[in-house]
Amino acid sequence: MSAHPTDPSPIVELRQYTLHPGQRDVLIDLFDREFVETQEAHGMRVLGQFRDLDQPDHFVWLRGFDDMVARHRALTGFYGGRVWAAHRDAANATMVDSDNVLLLRLAWPGATAALPQRARPAAGAAAAQQPAAGVVCATVFYLREPATPALLDFCRHRMAPVLLRGGALQQAWYCTEDSPNTFARLPVREGAPVLLGLALFHDAAAVRAFSDSGAWARQAAADLAPWLSPRAPDVLRLQPTGRSALHA
Repeated sequence: MSAHPTDPSPIVELRQYTLHPGQRDVLIDLFDREFVETQEAHGMRVLGQFRDLDQPDHFVWLRGFDDMVARHRALTGFYGGRVWAAHRDAANATMVDSDNVLLLRLAWPGATAALPQRARPAAGAAAAQQPAAGVVCATVFYLREPATPALLDFCRHRMAPVLLRGGALQQAWYCTEDSPNTFARLPVREGAPVLLGLALFHDAAAVRAFSDSGAWARQAAADLAPWLSPRAPDVLRLQPTGRSALHA
């Protein structure tokens, strides 16, 4: 599937890290200072990094690539380079697990075109020390089979409008990328196809208002159910860090 000209990245990793207690801000400070521009210098895009509002020892981030060849080249360059060598021990010391990773592709051309990528404050600036505006609601739907054209059509024309009417400012949709993981040093989850929806809201109150409205249950949930596996979706409420390019 070819990318829409304004899609930030056709290939994306959703990376979820479980951290040792009390270490999330330590990792965020290190990440935002040392691992943003230095990864992008190798050709990838750090799309957003977040605190999970419901799990205090959970750090979530997204990075994107032009294609799978570019992914291999970028990861080889960064993880073989001096910046990672200098800081990997400090980063790894904060983590219990870093293998919860989904390798994804955009669900249709233009599916991520509206996802804002805003200018970041400089590392160390006062604005970088505070969370950025907005809350991203990330939902991982587990599927019975890889996403079909019928499911993606339903997502585009039924699910996405429900979110927009419910107060989402922007959204983006991805599904499992089934290419082999060509950078084996970093494992990804395999064998469970997913659909990922990202919806950016003004704040946690706006997410709660949408949830409490029942619009999803009335207008989308029942018709979506035949495509879903028995595993319940994962729903994450994510607060952008001060240097996240994805925020309200």
